Amino acid sequence: MAEGWHDFATGVRKYFFYIKENVSSDWKDLAFHLDFRRSDINNIAGRNRDDKSRCMDLLEEWLKCNGEKSTREVLLEALSEANLQSTVDGLKNKYPESQSQASSSQQEIAVVKAVKKYYELKLTHVKPLIWNDNFTLTISDIFTQLELVPTSANLLEMSEDGLLSGQETKLNSLDDLFNPDITAQSTEIRCVLIEGEAGGGKTTFLSKEALDAVSKKTELGRRHDIILLIHLREVRDGETIEMIVLDQCVPTTKGVDVGSIETILEKNQSRVLFLLDGYDELRTEARAPGQAIPKLLDGKLYPFSMIVITSRPSAGVQQYTQPDYQVHIKGFSPEHMRKYIQQYFSIIGNPHIADGLQAILDKNSLVTDLVRTPIFLLLVCVLCEEDQELVSTGTMTGLYNNLLKCLVKKHCKREGVDMLTERLLTGVNDTLLQLGMFALEALLGNKTFIDLTQLEGQHINWDLLLRLGVVTLDVSASKVHPKKQLNFSHKTMQDFLAGRYVAHAMGNEDIGELLQLTSIHKALKLSNLIQFTCGCDSRATQVVMAEMINLSSKEFSCLRPYNFQKSHMPVKAFIRKSAENYRTFVLLCLDILNENKEPDVLQAVSRALPVITMDLERHKKQHAALKYYLQNIQSSLLQNNVMLSLSGEDGFQYLQQLFASPILGLQLDLKLCYNAHLGSPDQTTRLVSVLMNVPGMRALDLSDTGLTPSMLQVLVQGFGHMPLLKELDLSNNRDIGDAGMNVLESGLSSVPHLTVLRLKLVCMTAVGMKSLVPKMRHLEELTELDISQNDISDTEMESVSAALLNFTAMQVFVLERIGISNTGMRKLVPALCRSNTLIKLDISRNINIGDPGLECIADILPQLTAIKVLLLRCTGISDRGISTLVQALPHLVQLQVLDVSFNKIGDSGIVSLVETLCQPKRLDIEQNPAGDKSLTNNTLQELHIGGVRGVTGTGLGRVAQLIIALPALTRLDMSGSWDTPAHLPDTADVTQADTHTHLSDTAAMTLAKALPRLPVLEWLDLWYISMEPAGFQAVVQAAEEHPTLDRLWYDKGGVPEGADTSASCLTLNPW
Repeated sequence: MAEGWHDFATGVRKYFFYIKENVSSDWKDLAFHLDFRRSDINNIAGRNRDDKSRCMDLLEEWLKCNGEKSTREVLLEALSEANLQSTVDGLKNKYPESQSQASSSQQEIAVVKAVKKYYELKLTHVKPLIWNDNFTLTISDIFTQLELVPTSANLLEMSEDGLLSGQETKLNSLDDLFNPDITAQSTEIRCVLIEGEAGGGKTTFLSKEALDAVSKKTELGRRHDIILLIHLREVRDGETIEMIVLDQCVPTTKGVDVGSIETILEKNQSRVLFLLDGYDELRTEARAPGQAIPKLLDGKLYPFSMIVITSRPSAGVQQYTQPDYQVHIKGFSPEHMRKYIQQYFSIIGNPHIADGLQAILDKNSLVTDLVRTPIFLLLVCVLCEEDQELVSTGTMTGLYNNLLKCLVKKHCKREGVDMLTERLLTGVNDTLLQLGMFALEALLGNKTFIDLTQLEGQHINWDLLLRLGVVTLDVSASKVHPKKQLNFSHKTMQDFLAGRYVAHAMGNEDIGELLQLTSIHKALKLSNLIQFTCGCDSRATQVVMAEMINLSSKEFSCLRPYNFQKSHMPVKAFIRKSAENYRTFVLLCLDILNENKEPDVLQAVSRALPVITMDLERHKKQHAALKYYLQNIQSSLLQNNVMLSLSGEDGFQYLQQLFASPILGLQLDLKLCYNAHLGSPDQTTRLVSVLMNVPGMRALDLSDTGLTPSMLQVLVQGFGHMPLLKELDLSNNRDIGDAGMNVLESGLSSVPHLTVLRLKLVCMTAVGMKSLVPKMRHLEELTELDISQNDISDTEMESVSAALLNFTAMQVFVLERIGISNTGMRKLVPALCRSNTLIKLDISRNINIGDPGLECIADILPQLTAIKVLLLRCTGISDRGISTLVQALPHLVQLQVLDVSFNKIGDSGIVSLVETLCQPKRLDIEQNPAGDKSLTNNTLQELHIGGVRGVTGTGLGRVAQLIIALPALTRLDMSGSWDTPAHLPDTADVTQADTHTHLSDTAAMTLAKALPRLPVLEWLDLWYISMEPAGFQAVVQAAEEHPTLDRLWYDKGGVPEGADTSASCLTLNPW
């Protein structure tokens, strides 16, 4: 890049001497037309003695400040505008090659101007209401709020008080992505992915970005000269990027063809901005590897151009590129929504209606997300203009029915036709049902429009549909493949019309066949359609819910309530995906219930949902349905578990409404999230009053809620009303301290069935531990105890050990960073050796445990054969300790996770450890024929040996040879050490580049060959590792081709110069 810039600068600079000699005293005029400010001009004048020096200084400053944008063409144009045509003519005579370059430049300028004019004519104005010519919107009336969703790459760079704490980061525009105060990223951005549901305003947003960019109103526009808005649904198989650009972006211009487009794009790569709209609508054949759009995304074409691409979530963009930023489109902010409403009613002459509609929308969570999009908010304004009560129906179907009737009434009024009843006119209704049939076909084909050629010969009055305003007639963006198409006013209008048709057709056709509900994935994809179908007909609801029950029993039979909680064990990918789908499925079932609150539907929803899990803050739309469910379902039919999480004051108020009276038989797991701070004892009293109405409370998570001893006192008094409480989490409440432990001890006797107690980071010391332990001894059912990140030290380990003897069912014991040393470990060992049910032991980040402490643990490990997770991270152990651990490992036949990272282990220790782990377990030997030499360890799923001081590239190369005997691995950390380079002596002169453990090409190739032998690997950590180009490329390629490897972690300092880092799985640590 540096060499290319030098050649570029040299080419421009050759004109400077001639200009200096001929411009002289007119240099200020030239400076003005080169866009220099007056202050800059004065500075140049002050630091030079004569005009020739000032002119040369000006030219050098212009070159320095504008980089590759400082072209010959720009310079010649500025000279001409400064009335220095004689200098322009002299340059052309002296450098005749500039004539052809100027011709090329003129063509480029012509294309840029043509595109700008094309966008201004096509995108500036919108007439959304066919019956109101006076209501015209400009694209600048569209106010869109964005929410930054960090990808794994830039998540590392967010500060702890930003996104990592769970707070949303709002963007005013894409310009904010270039603001390091917001993104904390200073590197160049190549790709930004904007995701949003269908109908969320992605196309409108991108159109506005295109128009603003060509007008240089945005940072995107100022950084790029060539703005190309491409509608991906118009892209055909086999088309090149140049063909697509000529087809969609450039109006017919004399002398401009595919060849000239290619020349312009190639020449100006860094100044080209591709705005790609609708990846989810890109034809399947055009998504295949080797097609134009995939090649553009993965950097094989125009790698120095920037891309902004929109898509529905999970459409597969990441198959070809790892976006620098992933942004979620939120639509209107509340402030913009108010402004839009006021604007609409001012234009139609009824400004007094605006406040009434705003008050309705503030209370109506059902349409909160919908009215964020401009066109739907416009339709709601139209409905409110007719009658404000029509907006407050309580159901989505009711709202859309009212909207449809409103549009028909307006049509009848314009046509002079009387609408004598609330029922739609027969002719209108039949036409709308026909449209619904085509809407359904389009939905099932993943299309949001209807090709007008489909309506030929169908005897459908599409002109009536246009006059009603439910669809608009548009011409496709493609000039080569022009077609007329009907676009729906909003994606949900398409869903509604299709749902009306399905409900109407159920008498003659099978709903299952109509909707093609073959899987949960398909049901979730068609969730709006299903919701409207159920809202239109009660019989249809019964049929649909029967399908839902059948799909639920088939696809979610593998799930258990604990799959929706934080797990101490590795979780298989398909379980994680199933749990994610189930959470969305719960919302769909509640939406169906909200549309049709009948006993039969209630019973069907109960059968479809073995567990109800829901975030009350994020899913306000389902509040009414959940409240109806809990208040009306018979206690004998209540689910085994209802899991609710809430945050903020709104969520707390809803919780009070939800449990305003006792609900017997309900088993509830309740979690207060990051910003649900209790605030005061009074707030805690309100919470307790809620909990008293749920005597079946099973789990209470109050972590990070700002609890103090006085608040805890109020909470403890409520424990008597929760006798069945099984889990209590008070973690991350730093104000609790030892005083809080004195309070807590008095309440533990009220919850004798407690199985989980988490007290992580509550600022407890040995004093608090001493007062708590005696009261814990009666908790004989305790299976998990977490006292991590408290300053307990060795002092109270004897009393803790004594308490452990009573916990005969203990499974999880977490002692991370409590200041314990080998002395404390010796005190714990007598009790630990009796904990034969223990499956997880975490003593990480206790640096003073050392080898003596590990030797104590290793001595009893043969008795702890149930251990599945053993975490020894940063415990100060060395090869000596590892040698004792290695002797005990064969007894841990169920071990799934082992972490010895960030210790002082050498090559021999790590290699012997991995060799031991690779030996087959007894069960594997018993289940395989004698003499089978292919036996492997099929149990271990996570191995963390990264950050170890003392391991060299040679040792890691040997590990790469061994790991093929660990085919069950899902996560592998074999990072280098971050502080002292393992391959250098302590006295070496260490540079930043030296602080990476170096893998030779041989070792890297071995690792690359091993990856396909780890068929379920999901994460591979190689931080602080350096490789040669060939080895790096081999590892990255193997990772990219791996079917399950989602993340390869690496850091920029170890990347070979010039190496390709575009692989979608590669996540670079910037430090």
